[in-house]
Amino acid sequence: MLGKIKLGISMGDPNGIGIEIILKIFEDKRLFDFFTPVVYAPYKLLDQQKKHFGFQTNLSVQKKEQRFHKAQLNVIDMPMPKEALKFGEPSKIAGALSIDSLKAATSALKKGNIDALVTAPINKETIQSTSFNFPGHTDYLAKELEGKSLMLMVSDLLKVALVSDHVAVKDVSGLLTTALLEEKILGLENSLKNDFNVQRPKVAVLGLNPHSGDKGVIGQEDDQIILPVVKDLFDKGHLVYGPYAADGFFGQQAHLKFDAVLAMYHDQGLIPFKTLTFGTGVNYTAGLKAVRTSPDHGTAFEIAGQGTANTESFRNAMFLARLVLFNKKEKNSL
Repeated sequence: MLGKIKLGISMGDPNGIGIEIILKIFEDKRLFDFFTPVVYAPYKLLDQQKKHFGFQTNLSVQKKEQRFHKAQLNVIDMPMPKEALKFGEPSKIAGALSIDSLKAATSALKKGNIDALVTAPINKETIQSTSFNFPGHTDYLAKELEGKSLMLMVSDLLKVALVSDHVAVKDVSGLLTTALLEEKILGLENSLKNDFNVQRPKVAVLGLNPHSGDKGVIGQEDDQIILPVVKDLFDKGHLVYGPYAADGFFGQQAHLKFDAVLAMYHDQGLIPFKTLTFGTGVNYTAGLKAVRTSPDHGTAFEIAGQGTANTESFRNAMFLARLVLFNKKEKNSL
């Protein structure tokens, strides 16, 4: 039976919609039946935005991560920057604050003070510094939480994992190897079994080139790397199929026949995923020694401060973290 969990939340970029969403979600008191939420952020900043939006969310400041209020939004207070923060404007101050929140939440996760982590969106440009040079959440968490991370987009309709995630398109072919592809396929299969309780996962693998290379006419990777790996794993008893030409695969709704799809690069997987599920999907980082999810959207600077942010993806990220946590515990895979 699923119970209540201590859910850590990193606040994301304070000039975006992250804090608005966090505060708005916990206006719904029913969520406290499922979560003891713990957000890592300056209390003063949360209180400012609470007043700006006119929310009634109860905040409970905690000095230690040992005793949490069970029916309020717990805040592990952080220093408030002296510089002004402004909705909708990327800034280094906001970026640094979002990373401080992420680091504090990750530390709590590693210590076991929280059970799982949901990360609000950050700005990949403003987070860069001499002390943080990761492309985003996933790469940082893979280092901190020790695992072979797999970016897995999740919805009720479709699950899409990526062989390469935040990588320039020109570099994808050079990164694609037999070993990496096999690692990603087996990682996806393992996640489906342990995290989603799929007993016998059926996985579709997309090709890299248009028309999956057309027998070598449009690139060699599909025939020389992808097909041999898929065939070898299939011969060993894995239900893995492909490579499929991505356009025809999604155009024919073939994804409905599989438990998950493995795409070769970011846009190949996320364009169909967001087209079909935008606003409801969740980004789950599989393969780590802890559970982390995030919404499928960014900082949305263009609507920050207006009070119009949609909470559904973030809410789904919370409930997915809870579900995966309990599935992992049942399988003893944490």
